[in-house]
Amino acid sequence: MKITLLTVGKIKETYLKSAIEEYRKRLSKYCKLEIIEVADEKTPDQASETVENSIREKEGERLLKHIRDDAFVITLEIQGSQLTSEELAGKVEKLAVSGTSHIIFVIGGSIGLGREVMKRSDYALSFSRMTFPHQLMRVILLEQIYRSYRIIQGEPYHK
Repeated sequence: MKITLLTVGKIKETYLKSAIEEYRKRLSKYCKLEIIEVADEKTPDQASETVENSIREKEGERLLKHIRDDAFVITLEIQGSQLTSEELAGKVEKLAVSGTSHIIFVIGGSIGLGREVMKRSDYALSFSRMTFPHQLMRVILLEQIYRSYRIIQGEPYHK
């Protein structure tokens, strides 16, 4: 199985880069992990809804260039479905058993995802109704993907 994290913006903080590399290493025995970063747009303070929509659409165009037709796309959205770790593992396992060979997880920029990206999504996933920094969300998502594979393999994991 190939797992792609398709994200807006670059990671600047060293501690987040270290955590991402740790999960990349741990996941290497379970799947082929690819992380693609697209450029983010500067969002002015007090930006109007029109300006924010424009920014989301520009970032969305960049994201869509990396989404293949045969991939199963999971977007991270506050309004998406909330799953337990076991349910996420079940979803990943079911996709693999049904012949899906590529899952793309999409994390938007600081103001969210564009309409076209959400339209392309096969499943909207929410980790919480709270808002998290999108850079930190990468680490949280990678940890949950790693946990999913541990659950699928029947290996121990912390509850």
